[in-house]
Amino acid sequence: MNTIRSVCVYCGSSPGRDETYIKAGHLLGRSIAKAGLRLVYGGGTKGIMGAVAEGALKAGGKVTGIIPRFLINKEATETALDRLDELLITDNMHERKHKMFEKSDAFVALPGGIGTVEEIVEVMTWGQLGHHRKPIVFGNVGGFWDPMLALLDHMAAEGFIHTAQRVKPLVVDDPEAIVAAIMVAGSSVDAPTEGVQSVIDKL
Repeated sequence: MNTIRSVCVYCGSSPGRDETYIKAGHLLGRSIAKAGLRLVYGGGTKGIMGAVAEGALKAGGKVTGIIPRFLINKEATETALDRLDELLITDNMHERKHKMFEKSDAFVALPGGIGTVEEIVEVMTWGQLGHHRKPIVFGNVGGFWDPMLALLDHMAAEGFIHTAQRVKPLVVDDPEAIVAAIMVAGSSVDAPTEGVQSVIDKL
């Protein structure tokens, strides 16, 4: 049975220098909605974040935005946030990340900055530790994640990733192919995907 009902997207709150990044956000958001899945994301209404939400909303999708109170005026506008069908305002970044994890059955990293890297690496770490088996995807738009993927290969080659079999992120170049890849991965997961709450709370 497929366990995928919602997809978390990590991405930049800026548009980046290449217009294909924004386009990828729109396409992924639309794909998530068309598949009948809920988008879970960081609540921003600008940059790639805003594009993903816009793509999902225009396609009639359900969108959950999770944003810390202090970022509302930096990454979003209250008027734009009113369009989301679910908005969760947290006290801090730590709470935001936990809620995003809890509400999501899969994770996708589109182009972004340090925050995006930190978020996707954290869910990879939890996977490596055996706390979840939710699919993880690098949306490798225009080869954006190639340096990151090379670093992961280097870490493994140098003996620093000992349970690499638990963390096999999917690498998908075409944003419109990401949801299909997630659904295939989700159908092959034979263990609970919600994680071990007591362990998650300690992280």
